[in-house]
Amino acid sequence: MEPIVMQQTLAHRVQRIDAQLPEHLVALPGGGQVAWREAGDTASDFAVVMLHGISSGAASWMDVALVLAPRARMLAWDAPGYGRSTPLAPPVPKGADYALVLEQSLQALGVRRCLLVGHSLGALMATPWALQAGASRVQGLVLISPAGGYGAPGMGEQQARVRQGRLAALQEKGVAGLAATIDQRLVSPAAPEAVRQWVRWNTSRMHAAGYAQAVELLCGSDLGQAAGRLSMPVEVWVGEHDQVTPPAACATWAQRLGAPCVTLAASGHASVVEQPAQIAQRLAALLT
Repeated sequence: MEPIVMQQTLAHRVQRIDAQLPEHLVALPGGGQVAWREAGDTASDFAVVMLHGISSGAASWMDVALVLAPRARMLAWDAPGYGRSTPLAPPVPKGADYALVLEQSLQALGVRRCLLVGHSLGALMATPWALQAGASRVQGLVLISPAGGYGAPGMGEQQARVRQGRLAALQEKGVAGLAATIDQRLVSPAAPEAVRQWVRWNTSRMHAAGYAQAVELLCGSDLGQAAGRLSMPVEVWVGEHDQVTPPAACATWAQRLGAPCVTLAASGHASVVEQPAQIAQRLAALLT
């Protein structure tokens, strides 16, 4: 695989993604659209499908996608309400609402089978669809620093605290304010400024309404509902310096899901940006 060059100016990275991982819009049957970035063999009916976290977007997968593009079709979405993707109709959406849009998108894109990768909140979007689609369509499910959600019984107080805290921060700071300091929580202390800039840029492209819907997904979901029900191979990966979904928490989720837990060296929560070479190498091994 080709080496990843991380020390690029932000302007160069923005120019590069539009040229090498271009965006196109997929129309949904009931109206609306989903923005996808794509590289590799666009005619293939097999793809690596990558779903970003709550404070990110499709562009966060750029370095992973471009390394693997010679080997597989690479697809990364801006989730509903992010980028140019239409928000969901329900103000308080469930995982099934995101799963429906994912199903409709992949049908329109001609994807019959995939390796499904969900980062952080993306795990709560990927898993409901994986449960529906089954092993015949999902070759494997990779959950990177998965969010477990706050929808399990007995979590009402914590759920309310998280919802209130996140929505209050959005109201007080706005998207730009959230983006200005987001790297402090999402990357390891040793992360270079180029990585931090890319993390902040991805957050800065969020829309308040889409983020608010994603907060409701986080608060209302329970990853534990998938325990014992996933028919495809599952892996859980986590950065060794992850402060958001710490390694111990991810190890617990891995145990509940019957999956191995892999530690990603020298990485915080935003491992797909901070350590894309590790992510790409491990995904490549699952493509063999």
